[in-house]
Amino acid sequence: MADRDPDTIKRDIDQARDQLAATVDNLAVRANPQRIANDIKAGVLRFLKKPAVAASLAGVGAVVVVIVVRRVRRR
Repeated sequence: MADRDPDTIKRDIDQARDQLAATVDNLAVRANPQRIANDIKAGVLRFLKKPAVAASLAGVGAVVVVIVVRRVRRR
């Protein structure tokens, strides 16, 4: 084992502790359920706002309305 100065060892330990604290803080932010939910919600909204998706959803909605109206009239 190499002989090292106690001050150097203490400095290395302090640096490692600071890096570990920063990593834990970063993981806590990334694993926050509210943040994850907000990110997913934002992604879905971006997807739904695309013109092709919006037009497809409008078409599906129109078909559903027609089917419901026909079923109601048959009764």
